[in-house]
Amino acid sequence: MTTSCLEMSRELLVGELIRRAAHRTPNQMAFRYNEKSLTYEQLEKKTLHLAGWLQASGIGIGDKVGFIFKNELAFVEVFFGIALSGGVGVPLNFRLAAEEFVYIINDSDMKILIIEEEYANVIEAIQSKLPRVEKVIVVGDPSTSTFISYDTIYKTNAPYNSISGKVTDDDDCMIVYTSGTTGRPKGAVLTNKNLVMNAQNLVWEFELDFGFKQIIVTPLFHVAAISCLLIGCSVNGTTVIQREFDAVNVLNTIETDKINSIFLVPAMWNTILQIPNLAEYNLSSMQKCMTGAAICPAEIKKKIMHYFSNAGIYDIFGQTEMSPSTTCLHPKDSIRKTTSVGKPIINVEVRVVDENMNDVPIGEIGEIIYRGPTLMKEYYKKREETEEAFSGGWFHSGDLVRMDEEGFIYVVDRKKDMVISGGENIYPAEVEAVLYKHEDILEAAVVGVPDIDWGESVKAYVVLKKGKSLTKEEVIIHCNKYLASYKKPRMVEFLDELPRNTSGKVLKRVLREDQNVQSKCPPSL
Repeated sequence: MTTSCLEMSRELLVGELIRRAAHRTPNQMAFRYNEKSLTYEQLEKKTLHLAGWLQASGIGIGDKVGFIFKNELAFVEVFFGIALSGGVGVPLNFRLAAEEFVYIINDSDMKILIIEEEYANVIEAIQSKLPRVEKVIVVGDPSTSTFISYDTIYKTNAPYNSISGKVTDDDDCMIVYTSGTTGRPKGAVLTNKNLVMNAQNLVWEFELDFGFKQIIVTPLFHVAAISCLLIGCSVNGTTVIQREFDAVNVLNTIETDKINSIFLVPAMWNTILQIPNLAEYNLSSMQKCMTGAAICPAEIKKKIMHYFSNAGIYDIFGQTEMSPSTTCLHPKDSIRKTTSVGKPIINVEVRVVDENMNDVPIGEIGEIIYRGPTLMKEYYKKREETEEAFSGGWFHSGDLVRMDEEGFIYVVDRKKDMVISGGENIYPAEVEAVLYKHEDILEAAVVGVPDIDWGESVKAYVVLKKGKSLTKEEVIIHCNKYLASYKKPRMVEFLDELPRNTSGKVLKRVLREDQNVQSKCPPSL
């Protein structure tokens, strides 16, 4: 047993983060959700029991276990329990349609599926299409005798069998399916080392103290939220989990629990900034205001700094395949380099290249490519896509950026979102930044639409602040003040809200698909 523990201590394993935290601070509150909480010692016991049950149920090293949850405490138990069992976790987006569930469940080869009661009817309806799934476990009422109650697992005798010597930190830990903006989603295979190293990188970048307190409101199935779980365990912190984002609830929790840190996507920060009595909350405990998953407009950053005056803003950039963080803009540079996503984080190598893998000159636009210990292992069962992504010995992100003379990186846009109009490259992010300058505009998204004369033209989707009104012409005139004529929108459409996925990213694919564009655009002003 002693030798086994010694071997495990040498590995960067996700499950071992819980065991190390329980060894250091067994009575420290690890996670709280509503009125329920778990200390690190209690969490270790629950996850080891679940791991033993999974092993007894046929989960061997590398076998896949899927789970569908909104934010709650059971997500944490399941995530770490699977890791400790030697299985590979497959978190699923709870907003998927039934046939999307079928595709990912079958594509990932999962043997066991653990779900919340809310999704029992959906899974029961498609169960006949899931030939590899041997057991379905439900947190709550199973609704059918063919499903197993999650609570009964903890009433069984389920001794844990150590995976020491059987699993290394280079082995698979999780498969995270990308959002599938072009075709079917791909499963990014993340190893134990990928996930633990990402957490350690961010502990260093954020200069986190032991025992810090954070809130998680972003969907836990997303790799960015999972990295927050791992960061918390790495420094024996306390994590308050909220089921969904509610701006007032977040502010109340910061005030009453003396929260130090929170990660929100820009749209969430924007919602918080609209709370009428925001200045009345005591937000002095906040030290780290983190943002990412989308470009955060400068105006939003400035308001965050005003209301959270004791905190610094950390702007994080990355993607699922990098576990996910790649660059960070630190508070000391927030104003000086406000539109940048910072410099590469520790342990991540970066280049900015052209189509032939040549480094582009400083200030010119190219694709950012990566390598390092947080880089995914592969796309699951997709050899050609993996080889293409890793061509030239680097991971090709598909993101267009430029780097300044100090090494700071500026995201221009996604390669696939770039608009080419009359032979000119137009980057939607640049147009969106101008739209955000208008005091009446709450949110904006820009896409390219077919144009019989120019190939593509710019269309802006705009969400106005409550009680405000603008005409299409006024929006275009505003853009004309800041942009070259060929960059400004030729069309403007007002929406009540922008379509987003659960990680807060605007679904530009939906915007492009939902419109019926005329053969010619209206004349610009």
